[in-house]
Amino acid sequence: MTKHALTRRLTAADFDQELLDLYDYYAHGKISKREFLDRAGKWAVGGVTAAAILGTLAPNYALAQQVTEDDPDIEGEDITYQSPDGTGEITAYLVRPAEVDAENPPSAVLVVHENRGLNPYIRDVVRRLAKAGFVAMGPDGLSSLGGYPGSDDEGREMQRSLDQEALLNDFFAGFEYLQALENTNGKVGATGFCYGGGVVNKLAVAYPEMAAGVPFYGAAPDSSQVAQIEAPLMIQLAALDQRINAMWPEFQKALEENDKRYEAHIYPGVNHGFHNDTTPRYDEAAAMLAEERMVAWFRTYLAG
Repeated sequence: MTKHALTRRLTAADFDQELLDLYDYYAHGKISKREFLDRAGKWAVGGVTAAAILGTLAPNYALAQQVTEDDPDIEGEDITYQSPDGTGEITAYLVRPAEVDAENPPSAVLVVHENRGLNPYIRDVVRRLAKAGFVAMGPDGLSSLGGYPGSDDEGREMQRSLDQEALLNDFFAGFEYLQALENTNGKVGATGFCYGGGVVNKLAVAYPEMAAGVPFYGAAPDSSQVAQIEAPLMIQLAALDQRINAMWPEFQKALEENDKRYEAHIYPGVNHGFHNDTTPRYDEAAAMLAEERMVAWFRTYLAG
């Protein structure tokens, strides 16, 4: 990577795959920041420091605005709901289509964030789904700690510090909140990214009534639990994501053996996090296709 590369929007092609994999380990807590900086030093050439490399790989949330908050097609608000088996009162971003046909009310979609709280990228995904015609809600798993702190590094540490079963129950409570929400057709789906993708798979196990799920590069459920899944799943994976993809063959086998409805899309040449448009791992073509497929899946299975 050169200083010239720092003057334009970077893509995965600007980085060695080994470096991208190293960042993935750091982003998911497999190595410390110090270890990342030490190991990234081999790419720190031409006056570019390891710290600068880390900065270029980190999210730039100024880019997370595909749908603005004041878009006339949507109405958004921050709400709270109770999670009695989780961490308590949860703040969530709830966005509805501005115009709704009372005779054909919209369905609802839960959006589960990554391992760092409800950041601007996930809030934008919530708006995108509302603009597509769904009532969408993104809970903030960091609510009990004051909410997303404005920094992914801090958010990652905060989320790691939580009781993980209680955190999962916060999202389960969010799903139940949408099930009871008025002015919808009663059908609820879920999508999530990274940590959130794994939560979608766990929701599918825990709630056979879930209408549809679209996990993005999320951890697979235990194979013994797949028989409990009734929701049709669209599995979205990145071909270069060795960590998550290692789970896929066993998950796929369990889905097949239990005769479950699913589609799997493995996008060639892209990395874990390819849908996140605020980092260099973003791949526009794959992200747009994955999102089109997600919306179509929800429209098929969440229809009234």
